[in-house]
Parts: sequence; structure tokens; C-alpha cells
Amino acid sequence: MGKILPALLAMIGLAAGAGGGYMLRPAPHTLAEANPCGEDTAAADPQVASTFNYVKLNNQFVIPVVEAGRVSALVILSLSLEVTPGGSEKVYAVEPRLRDELLQVLFNHANTGGFRGAFTEAGNMDALRKALLEAARKTLGTSVSNVLIADIVRQDSA
Repeated sequence: MGKILPALLAMIGLAAGAGGGYMLRPAPHTLAEANPCGEDTAAADPQVASTFNYVKLNNQFVIPVVEAGRVSALVILSLSLEVTPGGSEKVYAVEPRLRDELLQVLFNHANTGGFRGAFTEAGNMDALRKALLEAARKTLGTSVSNVLIADIVRQDSA
């Protein structure tokens, strides 16, 4: 009985605290309450006024970096496309051809030394994004407005 009473009191205290916190939580705010000046927050918030869809390409891209006739590193990228509303279906319909175009750009970038040294430098990444966007537009037209590099990693060989 001496061990049960403290445990029981702890459980009752925990339940009472959780119930009190739930009952005293702040009320949800409406948009008018959050912005009493009446300014249009939809224009300021890109998530509210989004005019694009984002399509994550299903598989990562694996690019070998070849130096002196051997693979010195692997670069792994995840890409997403910024497309006009309704453009997602078009991306998935031509994904094999799109991946081929994007892979060719990535291979060319690797072969010209784009993944050596400080490969994530802003100028280097801008050139890569521009080339990827041109390749995506070659396949999908103007429905693509941007190519986003979601993840990039280089694994050097030992």
C-alpha cells in the first residue's frame, strides 16, 4: 500500500495537469484576428498564394566523378520540379525521358569538373540549376519554372 499510494497520486496529478492544460489552451485565431490592420496576408504568404506545384522526382540521381580513368567519387542528388498547377501529371507521364535529359546534364557537369572541389559554391550551383532547367524545359516546355536541388551529397572513394 505504501508504494501504490505515491504512484496513484502521481497519475492523478498528471491527468489533472493534462486536463487543465487542455482546458486553458488559447483559442484558435482567425485570419482577421491575426492581422487586425486588414492587410492581405495571402499575398505575403507564399504557401497561401502558391501558383506552383512541386513534383519530387521518384528516384535519386547517382553521378560518378571520374578522374584518371577511375571513379573517384559518387554524387547523389534528389531533384524536384516547380511546375504550373496541373503540371504534375505531365511530369510523371514523361519521367523516363525527363530523367534521361537531366542525367545527361549531370554527367556533363561531372565531366567538366563541376563536382570537384567546392562543388556547392553558389556560382557552380547556379550554373547547374540553369542547365537542369533548360533540359527540363526541353522535355516539358514552359510548364517548368525551376529545378530545385533538394539533396546533394558527394561520397569520395577511399
